[in-house]
Amino acid sequence: MDVNVRALRVVQAAISERTETLARKVAARKGGLIGGPSRAKSISAERRREIAQKASKARWAKVSSPGK
Repeated sequence: MDVNVRALRVVQAAISERTETLARKVAARKGGLIGGPSRAKSISAERRREIAQKASKARWAKVSSPGK
């Protein structure tokens, strides 16, 4: 195989991987935009509060140590 042909195939593979990754991100975003609000409707206000408190504790745990 010629060096130029090999280089072309490497570039094509890199480009196709990037477009596949982008397509997955777009699909995941679309699903999240649909699924998030529908999940919020299906769970109770108390459960949403529990989830929010857990997330808040996780975020503040990263900040709480003053030595960093």
